[in-house]
Amino acid sequence: MQQTRTLTNNMYKESVAPGNLTSRQHFEILDGLRGVAALAVVIFHFMEWVFPDISKNFIGHGFLAVDFFFCLSGFVIGYAYDNRIQQIGNTAFFKLRLIRLHPLVVLGSVLGLLGYFLDPFATSSNQDLGQLALLFIASMFLIPLPVMEERFFNLFALNAPSWSLFWEYVANLVYALVLVKLGRRTLLILTILAAAGICFISYRAGNLLGGWSKDNFWDGGVRVAYSFTAGLLLYRSNWKIKNGLGFPLLAILLSFAFLMPWFSWNWLVEALVVIFYFPLIVALGAGSSLATGWKKICRFSGNISYPLYMTHYAAIWIFGSYFTNTKPATGELTLVVIGGTIFLVAFAYFVMVLYDVPVRKYLAPK
Repeated sequence: MQQTRTLTNNMYKESVAPGNLTSRQHFEILDGLRGVAALAVVIFHFMEWVFPDISKNFIGHGFLAVDFFFCLSGFVIGYAYDNRIQQIGNTAFFKLRLIRLHPLVVLGSVLGLLGYFLDPFATSSNQDLGQLALLFIASMFLIPLPVMEERFFNLFALNAPSWSLFWEYVANLVYALVLVKLGRRTLLILTILAAAGICFISYRAGNLLGGWSKDNFWDGGVRVAYSFTAGLLLYRSNWKIKNGLGFPLLAILLSFAFLMPWFSWNWLVEALVVIFYFPLIVALGAGSSLATGWKKICRFSGNISYPLYMTHYAAIWIFGSYFTNTKPATGELTLVVIGGTIFLVAFAYFVMVLYDVPVRKYLAPK
């Protein structure tokens, strides 16, 4: 009975804040940086429509935030489960991850379907309703189905960011079945091999944008393979760099990766950022001290990061229809992007408070 009660308590702790065990350190700066990365993704997706030539986009490397997420995930999963997965078992681990991740996968799919039908700027669509229903079911269960041409053959046409959640689930599965059993030397070898894969796909495509479409599906697997194992290696090697930078400076350093210009050797720069710079930022964030005045901001930023990431894209599709069909002036467009970003952050907060946390709190004891 006591073991069952302990497991239930651990499930609730994981579902509310993964890795945040009350007797252990909580990396609040890393939470804050996760929110910075999620905001970069939202702004990048807005500006993708404005600047079809991604090299002209002022936040043209915002998509690299996904690699930062994967690296952070490897660190946090190792921190939360390396010492207790054998105690709770793989079944409980998978349940914990489903409780943590899947409620927003479902909501993102619902919002994507509603946005498709309620888009006031969309032109008439010939999309077959049966195929649309199949897309919705596939999205709910994270089954890639890149069949919608009008949405560029996204793996998940109704909620495009779900492609990274698909690979996050794969990484979690591989972690529980394989990586948790490996020593640091073997993990280091796998990380180096995955780094070579990062260089290969970046050189082949000229960037690391792939993973979201039928034409670059396996690029997503390579991206998560490196960054997740790198984050896990960081944790197991205790590579926490003690420093006094704090959250504001680390947020600026992280933002440089998203705001940097495009280079003639762009593929190499992006590969170096993912292979070395992001693990460095995670190590600095884990080893930095947080000033009291920034604690609430970091907690808020971390709490809304996942809801923001998983609920914003329905609005992005509507924005794309608005931009394509109305050709707004620069002033109007600026107000729409700024206002839309603020709205999406506020919406993510209400999703967290009214849906995500209550649903996970309900599911945890089940």
